[in-house]
Amino acid sequence: MTNILLILFFVLLFSLLFYSKRNRGLVQKTIISPTYVPFLKEQEFNPDISTDNWDLHKLRLDKFKRSQYKGLTFFVSSENKIYYLSEEGDKVYC
Repeated sequence: MTNILLILFFVLLFSLLFYSKRNRGLVQKTIISPTYVPFLKEQEFNPDISTDNWDLHKLRLDKFKRSQYKGLTFFVSSENKIYYLSEEGDKVYC
């Protein structure tokens, strides 16, 4: 009788250890990393990062003569006119 209880104890102990190791690996695989959002300073000094901030967009146009706003790159011409390039490559002035 004691042999059966001892065997049953070891089987339960082994199964608990195996189950905990298996679940520990699952928990590590399901961690979701946050999406990357550039800091405002990084956006300020890089006109190639798209922004939704109109004031930052105007600041970058003044500083770099180009800025990406809502996914579209705008440029400042030598006559200080703002334009972007269409899909065909034509300048579209604003």
